Amino acid sequence: MVTVAFTALARSVRGVSPSGACTGAVVCYLLYASAGLGAFLALVSVFVLAWITTRLGYQRKQALGTAEKRDGRTASQVLANLGTAAIAAALYAVTGGKTVFLLAVTAALSEAAADTVSSELGQASSEQARLITTWETVPAGTDGGISWAGTLAGIAGAAVVSLVSAAAGMLPWKWLGPAIVAAVAGMVADSYLGATLERRGVLNNDSVNFLSTVVAAGIAGLLA
Repeated sequence: MVTVAFTALARSVRGVSPSGACTGAVVCYLLYASAGLGAFLALVSVFVLAWITTRLGYQRKQALGTAEKRDGRTASQVLANLGTAAIAAALYAVTGGKTVFLLAVTAALSEAAADTVSSELGQASSEQARLITTWETVPAGTDGGISWAGTLAGIAGAAVVSLVSAAAGMLPWKWLGPAIVAAVAGMVADSYLGATLERRGVLNNDSVNFLSTVVAAGIAGLLA
């Protein structure tokens, strides 16, 4: 019931497309059924942050050609951002409740929020960015481009999701710091992959986003 209600709400506000809603429902169910209410609330916080920041400066992003479609994120985008968290939640359930997988869930969701918030606010606040590999000036929205405003906003987004996970009782408070650090590391990895492999056409944006959440989850496990 919770999954259906949340999916219907997400679709009604055009946060996801029809395909994104169906895929998101599966992810939502896996997270809630496997990792509990805390995982669901963390997912909600990711959605809210993404929905708000996507709409900030929308006309500016349209002019840049980087605005998200008004119909919402598609199935591939949902899987790219949330697939790792869903897998980690399922592993938590099937392994008898190994807490390290909850840390991976939190880090992956926090990275997804950090990446979206940094990108959307960075494009909304500035017309230029710096390429993370060479530090040359590039138009805002360029793959691998970063800005101070976007980076700081991304860190804040990661912190919000991790705090929600801890406050909801899913993540032990002692792992709050590692979750945020891992998420920020994943966000940086996203920029590097974007500046290198995505700009060369080796990876697309969905692949980069998915690999970045994997990096965040992996680093979280190592820190644990």
